[in-house]
Amino acid sequence: MVTRSLAERTHRLMRDEALDVAARLLVTGGWRGLRLQDVADRVGISRQTLYNEFSSKQGLAGALVLRLTEQFLDSVEVALGGERDLYTAWAAAVRMTVRRAGDDPLLRAILTGHGSEELLPLLTTQSEPVVQAARDRASAFLLRRWPDLDPRDVATASEVATRLAISHVVTPLHDASTVAEQIATVVTRFLGQDPEPCPAA
Repeated sequence: MVTRSLAERTHRLMRDEALDVAARLLVTGGWRGLRLQDVADRVGISRQTLYNEFSSKQGLAGALVLRLTEQFLDSVEVALGGERDLYTAWAAAVRMTVRRAGDDPLLRAILTGHGSEELLPLLTTQSEPVVQAARDRASAFLLRRWPDLDPRDVATASEVATRLAISHVVTPLHDASTVAEQIATVVTRFLGQDPEPCPAA
C-alpha cells in the first residue's frame, strides 16, 4: 500500500510537471511551437512515457484545458460562497470568470496564439469535458449552499451558465459586469428565484 501510494504521488508529480512545462511552452511559442519531445526533455522523462500519459499532443492540450478549468472553478467556488443570495452569487462567479479569462496567459494563447485554431475546438465543439467539470462542481457547491433547490434544475442551470460564459470568453460581446448580470438573471429565473439581489443587512 505504501509503495502504491508513493508511486501514485510520483505519477501525479510527473503529470503536473509535464503540464506546467507544456503551459509555459504553449504561452511562449504557440501551439505549433509546442513539441512533446521538448516537454519530455524538460521533465526528464522519455517521449514514450509522455505519450503513455496523454496519448497525443491533442490529449496533452485537453489535459491542460481541464486543469485550467479546475483552477477557474476553485475561484468560482470562492465567489459563489461569498454572497448571500443566488443572484449575486451567480453574478459574482461569472464576473470573476470573465475577468480572469481576459488576464490568463494560457487561455489567451489557446484563444489567439499561433495555431490557436487547432485548440479552439476544446472550448467549442469538443468542450464537453470542460462543461461537465464546471457543471458538476458548480452544482455540488450550490446544493450544499442551497439544499432546497431541485438537483436536476441546478445541474441544468449550471450547464447553461457554463456554456454562456464559455461563449462570451471565446467571442466577447459585452463587459464582464453586463455578462454576469445577464447570466445570473437567466439561471435564477430558471430556478424560480428572485433575480434581484437581496438588500445588504
